[in-house]
Amino acid sequence: MPFLNDRMEEGQRRVAERQALALENIGPGDLEDNHRRAATVGRFRFSIPAIEAHLRSQIIGQEGAITAVLDLLRIVLADIGDGRRPLATVLFLGPTGVGKTELVRSLAQALHGDADALCRIDMNTLGQEHYAAAISGAPPGYVGSKEGRTLFNPETIEGSLERPGIVLFDEIEKASPQVAMALLNIFDHGTLTVASGERTYSFRNSLIFMTSNLAAHQLRQAVLAMHSGWRRRLFPLSLQAQQERLQELAHTALIERFAPEFVGRLDHIEVFHAIQGTDVAALIAREIEKLNGRLAKHRCRLTLSPALIEHLARTGFDRQFGARSLRRVLRRLIEAPLAQLLMEAQAGHRESINLRDRQGSIDLGADLFRGEVVFSAPG
Repeated sequence: MPFLNDRMEEGQRRVAERQALALENIGPGDLEDNHRRAATVGRFRFSIPAIEAHLRSQIIGQEGAITAVLDLLRIVLADIGDGRRPLATVLFLGPTGVGKTELVRSLAQALHGDADALCRIDMNTLGQEHYAAAISGAPPGYVGSKEGRTLFNPETIEGSLERPGIVLFDEIEKASPQVAMALLNIFDHGTLTVASGERTYSFRNSLIFMTSNLAAHQLRQAVLAMHSGWRRRLFPLSLQAQQERLQELAHTALIERFAPEFVGRLDHIEVFHAIQGTDVAALIAREIEKLNGRLAKHRCRLTLSPALIEHLARTGFDRQFGARSLRRVLRRLIEAPLAQLLMEAQAGHRESINLRDRQGSIDLGADLFRGEVVFSAPG
């Protein structure tokens, strides 16, 4: 019966929480017992080096953000955090297309083997105050109050005994203030009891991430000011000084948009940098590798000449839109003519086809701007 199943799940969650909290209540005289229990009752089992390698292969140009996430994972793996709160509450700030959401998805891929193994809530759909019920549940007397339904998926929130759950509040600044305030109890106590009292969700085994484009324009202008003018050229700011300045701007913007008690409950605020021109070639290589993964079912592989990569990097990248502008250009200049070639070619009957200017496709320029599609032998 649904009622009994809910009660059993609630009981299992409470047992797991009591076990997690038990280590915090050990006094100084019980250190030896603490060591023994820690050696045999590890909460989490995942490899930091493997996660680091995956994140660095997927996220380009955001060294600070990757380092911050890895530091948080070390705290989680060591199991020294406060067991009465979420494992981490992190806000990613920065312009669009720099990898904020992609970093969370890549972490889900590294931890759970699936980039969609997270509870993602698009906060731009919760822009009106009455949508707070989507977070805290309908109040008593309203339709759906007895079911205790919210947007949260308990399985992806709670993870497992060996892997933490992941929650993503995307574009948090677009939610109404009432919706944002509904999250305070989650940040503070790691639990959410729906308004009807019918159900409690536990976030104490969760990594909570939020993304925001808040103050993106101010941050971009600050970066430009740091690298322009003769004074900056003669007396450049250190990397640490630059980061502190950006963090200060971000904190000011957050206080203007959110209540201080909301900002005060965040464990970490990370400012993402705008993508630099030197990173564009690496971004193109990553996107082509993803495309080749999708081409595997067609038994072919695409390679681009260095001249074509340089051409795409020079003409296809827009700093304002980051990686998203690059994906649009790759779809128009690479994927569209490639799709035409795949439709024309019979796999296994042609060993290679040059990706050149073809009828109905965009002119890529001279012959040195080319890619090659190599089909494998039939088998």
